[in-house]
Amino acid sequence: MATKSEPHKRIIAGRVVAKSGDKSVAVLVERRVIHPKYRKIVKRFKKYIVHDENNSVKVGDVIEAIECKPISKRKAFTLHNVVSVGVEL
Repeated sequence: MATKSEPHKRIIAGRVVAKSGDKSVAVLVERRVIHPKYRKIVKRFKKYIVHDENNSVKVGDVIEAIECKPISKRKAFTLHNVVSVGVEL
């Protein structure tokens, strides 16, 4: 009995750092990895462009985004939910 399962979609969580155009926000995602030589935990950062259909998030919010089919050249994530509302600087 083979059941068709949903494809695995990545979920990223990060802080909104910029409103980049209409229906788009830039999200900074931080991850902690162990340095291969020094065995110390270091932070690695990457920015993703996330599709925000309703223009509902502001700079400083912490959000979760889910992977989707590519919307544009750099945009392949859609807003999933807002974890916490931040303070706009």
